[in-house]
Amino acid sequence: MAARPSSLGLARDLSLALDPVGVLAAAGLQPDGWQSEFLRLRPQRALLCCCRQAGKSVTTAAAALHEALYRPGALILMLAPSQRQSAELLRKTRDLLNRLGSTASDNESTLSLTLTNGSRIVSLPGKEATIRGFSDVDLLAIDEAARVDEDLYTAVRPMLAVSGGRLVALSTPYGQRGWFYQAWQSSEPWHRTLVTAHDCPRISADFLAEERRTISPLVFASEYECRFTDAADSAFSHDQVMAALDHTLTPLYPEGW
Repeated sequence: MAARPSSLGLARDLSLALDPVGVLAAAGLQPDGWQSEFLRLRPQRALLCCCRQAGKSVTTAAAALHEALYRPGALILMLAPSQRQSAELLRKTRDLLNRLGSTASDNESTLSLTLTNGSRIVSLPGKEATIRGFSDVDLLAIDEAARVDEDLYTAVRPMLAVSGGRLVALSTPYGQRGWFYQAWQSSEPWHRTLVTAHDCPRISADFLAEERRTISPLVFASEYECRFTDAADSAFSHDQVMAALDHTLTPLYPEGW
């Protein structure tokens, strides 16, 4: 039986080096149009607002693997609200590497992956106190970003300060709150990708019709239509709060009182 190629051998594959989409294609996956566009653009700051099962995780895994293969000694961090979630994103990256017919070095574990060219991919828990210490990060991927609190987000951004590394935040919406929602609504130069269930060829109309009948309209709008709805536990909707405001009233305490 022939030996499986190392990650160093894959790095010498010029076609893969020039086109990140080749990571998915070589793994036997047919990318959607938005996946190809994102992988080829390699945006510096990206928000992937995608429905469940749209393929945002495997797309991010492909981007991380390509970075690790073709930037020797690269450091890629995968962050999520919990260690289990970030480890799942790492598992998808490892699966892609295996499907390419390659192997990692002997230093891999369930929480990290080290390639033979010295690149490392590390999954981290969503706890600000336990993730400090990393620097010179080449790619930072934040899974379930809408559920990652702002303190954690602001704690990891400085890891990109010197390296000029890339930031990819992927998530379904989680209400009109949090840094992911604010970033999506802002005028900052994020590369924004929106993929609803209606855009995903693997999700059938029959399944969506069943989900629409089964779950609440707010949950359906968030999970499948990628709408930043009011939180399900809100006592009042955003429109109700805004309607209750009266800007003609004078302040009880004038400015400077």
